Amino acid sequence: MLPFTIQLKPGTPAYEQVVYATKRAIASGQLAAGDAFPSIRALSKELKINPNTAQKVVTQLKSEGLLVVMPGIGTVVAEGASTSRQQAESALQPRLEQLVVEARQMDLDCDTLLHLVQREWQTTISNQKKK
Repeated sequence: MLPFTIQLKPGTPAYEQVVYATKRAIASGQLAAGDAFPSIRALSKELKINPNTAQKVVTQLKSEGLLVVMPGIGTVVAEGASTSRQQAESALQPRLEQLVVEARQMDLDCDTLLHLVQREWQTTISNQKKK
């Protein structure tokens, strides 16, 4: 069983979705430092993804310092895995730019976009508290 929830959707590479779901689980406290992360085989089997894709997920998360391999234990969430504000802003920048460009293409103004972001923030927080 995965330590976080995810429903893979078409249109975005599976490894990106799993990396994002893992980061979301760490940011929300669903996964904490020292918590076990599924093996590549378990991740592949549970999500019905290619083992190479599962390997790519683990490699990406390790390279970002979010996972570490502990000999004799397996892969776990790294100490200090939660990102600093500067790291978070840097990681979000490409998506923020994409969001702004798309909003402008739809002729939305900044206030409307901010309202939509705030509403989504509240919905997401409420949904996480219910779980």
